[in-house]
Amino acid sequence: MNSLNDVNSEAVLRFGPYAFHLGQRLVLEGDRPLRLGGRALDVLQVLVEHAGSVVSKEALIAQVWPRSVVEEINLRVHIAALRRALGDGQNGQCYIVNIPQRGYSFVAPVQHSPQPACFPSETVQKRLHNLPARLTPITGRDAIVGSLVRQLPVRRFMTLVGPGGIGKTTVALRVAELLLQHYRHGVWLVDLAAIDDPAQVTDYLTRTLELKVGTTLEALSQRHALLVLDNCEHLLERCTTLIETLLHTMPRLSILATSREPLKAAGETVSRLPPLAVPPVSALRSVAEVMGYSAVQLFVSRARARQQGFALREQDLKVVREICRRLDGLPLAIELAAAQIDALALVGVQAQLGNCFELLSQGRRTAVPRHQTLKAALDWSYERLTPLEQTVLQRLAVFKMAFTQDAAIAVISCDRLPVANLIKVLESLASKSLLSMEQGGGVTRYRFLNTTRTYALEKLELSGEMRAFEMRYAGYVSQTRWPSSGQVALQLVE
Repeated sequence: MNSLNDVNSEAVLRFGPYAFHLGQRLVLEGDRPLRLGGRALDVLQVLVEHAGSVVSKEALIAQVWPRSVVEEINLRVHIAALRRALGDGQNGQCYIVNIPQRGYSFVAPVQHSPQPACFPSETVQKRLHNLPARLTPITGRDAIVGSLVRQLPVRRFMTLVGPGGIGKTTVALRVAELLLQHYRHGVWLVDLAAIDDPAQVTDYLTRTLELKVGTTLEALSQRHALLVLDNCEHLLERCTTLIETLLHTMPRLSILATSREPLKAAGETVSRLPPLAVPPVSALRSVAEVMGYSAVQLFVSRARARQQGFALREQDLKVVREICRRLDGLPLAIELAAAQIDALALVGVQAQLGNCFELLSQGRRTAVPRHQTLKAALDWSYERLTPLEQTVLQRLAVFKMAFTQDAAIAVISCDRLPVANLIKVLESLASKSLLSMEQGGGVTRYRFLNTTRTYALEKLELSGEMRAFEMRYAGYVSQTRWPSSGQVALQLVE
């Protein structure tokens, strides 16, 4: 929900022991952030900004869920969560009351401060950060953003992991925005994609932090700050060493890293970023139901930005679901596809899915190169693989469904690729978010994202090996469907 027009988005709304920082969408009790989800914050903002007045249930629902049909029970759930978080009713303090037949009212006195508040121990608080301005709202990430905001100040070192295009940087920046008021000495983004030489990492960090020439990191030992180390995957060893040193010498420092694979540093907590939610076939009953899924919300939002008057109709539901499914719920891919809506219309976008890299080649000029197109995001990962990893990724692309380790060995292992090496590479590709792993029935299965498989198939065709490995795959499938032993070998699953 966007900030309402009548209140400065940088204002702080104070009530009881709480301070609601509108710009950061953060509620602090002293210097402790409250655990509130995105919708609960939206409800609270509407009520607090209309403190002393009754806001009808219909008006609340219309402002908090402007594009969805929502039952009143959803509103009651968030009201109850707010009351619990605020300790409503404890020690005689009352914040939110239900006015029968009319709605809800925020009854506690509210003070409006035009500028963000200082921390209790400081008389002057200068906001220190280098975060870029966010130009668009974030879709479908409330849960993981809230989890990171709550955990990061306690755990100190967390790594957000996922494949290219899934939105790691977007989520990390949102978390950093929400924690601006928590860290007294600043929140700093360090984009490591800008350098390739591990020897430059420390110097690049000191320049980003705007330290004077000759200043060592030890001089920051008492700083209460957050570092967002973005795109660590190509500098893993150096990043691991640096992070362990920083955490040891700076006991009040927190670090949020993003990477396509875990850093495996001491004290690391890994949080894997899932794709946006794609509606199942069973949800195609109404526009309102389909709009409850974040992949569709993002597609519609970006389509409206490109084509004035775009509206999702019931006859479009199957097409939009197919677009989001084929694009794996990847935010970057969905945004780039929606950007073609004015030129191709929905059916044109769907028709181009078989050639998704042509469809997704019209990138965002203002984005960094690796985020301008989906192919650029995959190139960034592929070019950092070893030659053996590149070869295995290409050959595995002949699998049209999830596959087991044994299936991979049967189809692509050879004298130049012994079994022991193949197993290690499979684990490495999964760690680097180029394959996903699924556990079921005591068996580990690997699966490609559709977009990654399409990319790897193109590489396999260029290598001249596609025909040979397609034949090996076909022979394996034939054997496993009708095994000579009479026992069905379930190596491939839908």
